Amino acid sequence: MTFTEYAQYDALGLGELVRKGEVSASELLEAAIARVDAVNPSLNAVIHRFDERARNAVDRGLPEGPFQGVPFVLKDLMNACAGEPLSMGSRGVQWVPPQDTTLAARYRSSGVNFFAKTNTPELGLIITTEPKAHGVAHNPWKSGYSTGGSSGGSAAAVASRMVPMASGGDGGGSIRFPSAWCGVFGLKPSRGRNPAGPDVGESWDGAATEHVLTRSVRDSAAMLDITAGYETGAPYHIARPEKTFLSATQEDCKPLRIALTRTPMVPGVSVDKDVLEALDQTAKQLESLGHRVEEAKPDIDPERFWRAFFVVVCAHTAATEQNIRRDFGDAAARQLEPSTKNMAMLGRSFKASDLVQAKQEWFNISRAAGLLLEQYDVMLCPTVPSTAVPHGVLPPSALDETLMTLSSRFNIGRFLFNSGIVAPMALPVLRKMAFTILGNISGLPAMSTPLAMSPSGLPIGMQFYGRMCDEHTLFGLAAQLEKAKLFTPLPK
Repeated sequence: MTFTEYAQYDALGLGELVRKGEVSASELLEAAIARVDAVNPSLNAVIHRFDERARNAVDRGLPEGPFQGVPFVLKDLMNACAGEPLSMGSRGVQWVPPQDTTLAARYRSSGVNFFAKTNTPELGLIITTEPKAHGVAHNPWKSGYSTGGSSGGSAAAVASRMVPMASGGDGGGSIRFPSAWCGVFGLKPSRGRNPAGPDVGESWDGAATEHVLTRSVRDSAAMLDITAGYETGAPYHIARPEKTFLSATQEDCKPLRIALTRTPMVPGVSVDKDVLEALDQTAKQLESLGHRVEEAKPDIDPERFWRAFFVVVCAHTAATEQNIRRDFGDAAARQLEPSTKNMAMLGRSFKASDLVQAKQEWFNISRAAGLLLEQYDVMLCPTVPSTAVPHGVLPPSALDETLMTLSSRFNIGRFLFNSGIVAPMALPVLRKMAFTILGNISGLPAMSTPLAMSPSGLPIGMQFYGRMCDEHTLFGLAAQLEKAKLFTPLPK
């Protein structure tokens, strides 16, 4: 048959059609290629294709997993795909990895067929996908608007129905943030749930983890069933749960006690009226489903919160810049964007004791969140304080870039940070992450659910935090909301 219905199915649905012989993996791939050809020129979500390699994979035979034959795209950042270039959103990096990451190999084992890479900001450092290397990614709901980041290309690919599922990573909200702005489902697993290797044990001191962005809740759960688990050398060893994550989406969700948090965890944040109205609407919907919602928040100091996160990320950026210089040469390092160079300079300026103190604050924050979740099953808050913004709002201005370029040449970052000079440049981005960073500092599982639309026609995501290693409760709640038809339909 001519598979014109490709865009109407989720990934498990497509895999089932392949298993039943109602459609072939080849037909699915050609449908995905046609879809990318049709919509990507206006979105710039996909930045690298390897169609022929994917066709050859079909001819050789794909693994017989639940997603056999399902077309799949990889975020061009942490997911190394053997033999395909990895740029990490940077003009200076053109690496062709010799092997898959452990997670990419586990994706393959599910039966998916890799055929493209998606757009991402440089090194995943900003929460909008507007890299100088590949150009801006456009929001499928409104051209000229941000997809969010750093998994913005993957979110746009799913929202525009190029693929039903795409890989992403989350170091400060980078799965949940673009999921909210593009109107798809995105879950960040618990720290250590998915592997980070084989070359590293953890990313950003455990802040960053990877998983998929999806159209349906069940696809996310089924993929986590396949990818979760220990790998040799990993710093965490989370036992496999007795029941599958997919089973949580098939069972009735028990009544939950839910803490509603409307207070941002970064100073100076103004939450949009539309977002607060959506939060209140979500609370009413939850109560109508039998849940108990109460206002409560973790005991966190916003000023210490953002500083502790920023110190660790800058330290890792400095190390990454050093690695780029070592592996690709000074010319590659010189092509890094001004904001990246500036963060690396800050990271070089901090003392080892600054990093240790920041990690102690991470523990304090994690404990505060954990104490709240001893009283509640989950915590509800907005994913992002606003709907998607136009391009050019979140990246540094030309003046800021000039100042960053100048400051990056001097080892004065610690002075700039402690004097308050850094805050005006860092906080505009961090304020958009005021509800997501908690998941990265604490390692708690968290998900963005597409539960509302603004009057201007842009999606609004609602975020739920779960207890450590309790993705089951999150998947069960998300599936309940999805079955109640509360998810926002994707654009045609």
